[in-house]
Amino acid sequence: MEPPLNPTLRTLLARRELRLSLVSDEVALPDGALEQPVRWVHSSDLRDPTPFLADDLMLLTTGTQFAAGDADGVREYVARLTARGVNGLGFGSGVHSQGIPPELVEACATHGLALFDVPYDVPFIAIARGHAESIAAQTYARRTWALDAQRALAIAALRPRGLESALTELAKRLGCWVGFFDASGALAHEHPRGIGSSAAVATAAEKLLQRGSAASRTITDSESTHTLFTLGRTGHLRGVIAIAASAQDAETRAVVTSVIAMAGLSLEQNASLARGRRRLRAQVLESLLLDDPTLARRVLGSMPAGPIVVAVTRAGAAADALLEWWERLHAERGAATFASSSEAAVTLCMPAADHALLDEAAARFSIRLGVSDPQEYNTFSRAHAQAMTALRYVGPAADGGGAVRYADTVASSMLSAVTTDDARLVAASRLAPLRAHDRRADAELENSLRVWLEHDARFEPAAAALGIHRHTLRSRVAQSAALLGQDLASFPARAELWAALRIADD
Repeated sequence: MEPPLNPTLRTLLARRELRLSLVSDEVALPDGALEQPVRWVHSSDLRDPTPFLADDLMLLTTGTQFAAGDADGVREYVARLTARGVNGLGFGSGVHSQGIPPELVEACATHGLALFDVPYDVPFIAIARGHAESIAAQTYARRTWALDAQRALAIAALRPRGLESALTELAKRLGCWVGFFDASGALAHEHPRGIGSSAAVATAAEKLLQRGSAASRTITDSESTHTLFTLGRTGHLRGVIAIAASAQDAETRAVVTSVIAMAGLSLEQNASLARGRRRLRAQVLESLLLDDPTLARRVLGSMPAGPIVVAVTRAGAAADALLEWWERLHAERGAATFASSSEAAVTLCMPAADHALLDEAAARFSIRLGVSDPQEYNTFSRAHAQAMTALRYVGPAADGGGAVRYADTVASSMLSAVTTDDARLVAASRLAPLRAHDRRADAELENSLRVWLEHDARFEPAAAALGIHRHTLRSRVAQSAALLGQDLASFPARAELWAALRIADD
């Protein structure tokens, strides 16, 4: 636990050599009134000293500014002090009056200002000096705390799972919750567990990661304040550290900065090791595509038990986060999985019984996954081909995202089997006159044709779906037929156009 930033009024009252005594009823004071930090001690007998005072200050006075029986003036005086942010008022008894005037006691009680008595033989300068000594002692204590904390954090970073150990040590030293969100935005570690994270913190961490630049942010809700720091360099963020406190002084910031530096270095080293592992796994994948799992088992030690399913997704911005999450599944849940990545795609493999993990991955990272039928390792290449087919599939079973099963694509359409690069080129060429007209005239002939064909070439329901009159749709279909040089009254022509539209969109 870190020491306090500044001495408090209670700290000053506890100094025995000053013999200060609290006159106010502590129970009647606002909560924490004696725990407020006192930045300095000042003395003044002015009737209105507030222009010369600072926040979080304790004021000392002998009361010469108070006229006898002037209760209203005393109340106004105390009101000005509390409005200025004075934390406490010390009255030097025996200098101008014996004891503290009762109207001052009453006014301080009304405004919740801590009032204490200063004995006649205790000079005000002794109180100021005592407070300065307390500031020096606490400054030394905080610097000592910071050095001890940094040493403890360095030792923690050398332990197994050094990043998690360092963050746990930081939480203990700061006396607050500390969490780590990985590159995918998932809460990968926290201490203490289950008490500090909230939806607002998770959302803020996700936004920082999506922005992609090194930054920090402080968020405050009705209950707490959290400070978030990104890890890694701009464009290659590795995660976010969240602390359930605001960095207050140089010592705290130095400790937090050292953890961020160590965490960033640890994650970069992990990323370097991960790149090596991925190169090795890419070679293992090449062996598996030859339907021979021997090398995979020899290199990796174990592979998911068959029957297996293979999933493929296109490489993109979420690829690194997906692989990191996938590897953590293996470490934390004991899931038997295999993953490999290349510049073009990410390939995943797992027991067929665990295929629901693919739906979880697709939803978490908003990606599309093609998923094979259950296979054995001696038909791994077939499973991979099925996954690629499902990934490229366009049809009712694919809505642009999620995990698309090969079985669904086969049951729904034959188009995926003939969708090749050559077929896409032919389809695009066939539709070129239509698309050129739409760009030139800012028209919607292609979309109108698609909706018309989706409604079995019936004008009434298609026009309703488009929100236009059926005669307008008839005109658009006739214009499209002219541009394409094709009679769309025949079924073969409509079937060919439908295939072109579907294949060109893949």
